[in-house]
Amino acid sequence: MLGSWIFCHVNLPMRCLVHGVHRWRWPACGWRNVGHFRKGLHTTRTSFSARVTPVFTRALAFGDKIAIIDQNGEHTYRDLYTQSVHLSQQLCEVLGCSSGDLKEERISFLCPNDASYVVAQWASWMSGGIAVPLYRKHPVQELEYFIQDSQSSLVIATEEYVRDITPSAEKLGLPVLPLVNSGSNGCASDKAVEAFPLAIDCPEWKDRGAMIIYTSGTTGRPKGVLSTHQNVQAVVTGLVDKWEWTKEDVILHVLPLHHVHGVINKLLCPLWVGATCIMLPEFSPQKVWEKFLNPRAPRINVFMAVPTIYSRLMEHYEEHFSQPHVQDFVRATCQDNFRLMVSGSAALPVPVLERWKNITGHTLLERYGMTEIGMALSNPLHGVRVPGDTAVYKEGMYWIKGRTSVDIIKSGGYKISALEVERHLLAHPSIADVAVIGPPDVTWGQRVSAVVKLQEGEMLSLKDLRSWARDSMAFYTVPTELLLVEEIPRNQMGKVNKKQLLKHFYPT
Repeated sequence: MLGSWIFCHVNLPMRCLVHGVHRWRWPACGWRNVGHFRKGLHTTRTSFSARVTPVFTRALAFGDKIAIIDQNGEHTYRDLYTQSVHLSQQLCEVLGCSSGDLKEERISFLCPNDASYVVAQWASWMSGGIAVPLYRKHPVQELEYFIQDSQSSLVIATEEYVRDITPSAEKLGLPVLPLVNSGSNGCASDKAVEAFPLAIDCPEWKDRGAMIIYTSGTTGRPKGVLSTHQNVQAVVTGLVDKWEWTKEDVILHVLPLHHVHGVINKLLCPLWVGATCIMLPEFSPQKVWEKFLNPRAPRINVFMAVPTIYSRLMEHYEEHFSQPHVQDFVRATCQDNFRLMVSGSAALPVPVLERWKNITGHTLLERYGMTEIGMALSNPLHGVRVPGDTAVYKEGMYWIKGRTSVDIIKSGGYKISALEVERHLLAHPSIADVAVIGPPDVTWGQRVSAVVKLQEGEMLSLKDLRSWARDSMAFYTVPTELLLVEEIPRNQMGKVNKKQLLKHFYPT
């Protein structure tokens, strides 16, 4: 699966981080082992602690150090641990588990980007369960698919999402456990926490499932990727080593928490080393710049995002920071405070790389990964950094060149299956035929464009199509462009030449 496309073109060297043995669940055929990369890749394994344990087992060592800062306030490592213990006890009670070990039952949870997410994740692990994070912006049908496909036993939801998710849970016959938004006060005493018989006594953490993250469905419906605790720890410790994470780091978190980028790179890495994570409920260019330039402690020194976010930040900069002395202040502040700025989840356009360097003095570090394997390759922390996407191994180095499949669209950091979008759009009563293409876009990387043949006598506007699609499609997969044609050209095998369509509509 990997070797068939990863050897493509030569452009630039990348350095290998780490890989583990991952499994994913294909809905029709059960759990399968992916195993190591194919022999020709010569991947090297970064060493990590032989004892495999979840990140929450390290929390009490950091005690009253601030772990999370969110819209509800500050949360220490002890706070998060205590609240997780309390929720774990509730989980076992609701599911009737007297042993305190759910033995890898799946726990779906719907939380905002704040400390409650960490509490739900840790509680799932403390109970011996597998965490299945859901995303609030996914439509109901998509959420129900993830819950059912993962074979979840229960749904955790914070107060603001309980009403929305309860009908779906009831439809699937699952209980809903409400989670009060995490404040700074724990729900269980220190003695109760110390005495709590955690599943860390189990010597087999490394083989136990940790979480199921769903792919974007580039070859069909999204597939649940099961990572074991060993997988997660291998990737986390590899990144901690290669990017030199320390407990003094402060990272600003603005990404969704249902992808590896947001879950592992931006959350589990800082929590592993005792660093501080400042979490915004959602991305806002203004708020991000305010955080960047805020003189009060804790000062942010690590930032990670997708190329679209960097483009949006530059747009805000051009509009609001036009005066030379302000630009000098921005550059000086970023140079003095930040030690690392990372871009991932999509190929970084060279103009964005160069412009960001002019604005902040930082060359963005690109890395490469997949839901199935986590992070695999990275530009060096120290040394020359260069842009790209699809990987090839040659003469002891990894090289990246761009994505080659026309059926995989990278828009705003999301990997989108053109085939899956087409499947949804064909359900529209006015559409007779459709082909989805991904023309280049300066802000989004690529945009989702629908080339549509209408049923005879029908009419359809982009506004109407988008309104209809929002009920059944993830927001990032909804087309942003509608191109109406009398006929979609197909060959004798019935296939559409999408490269020709792209050249026809976008000749430059």
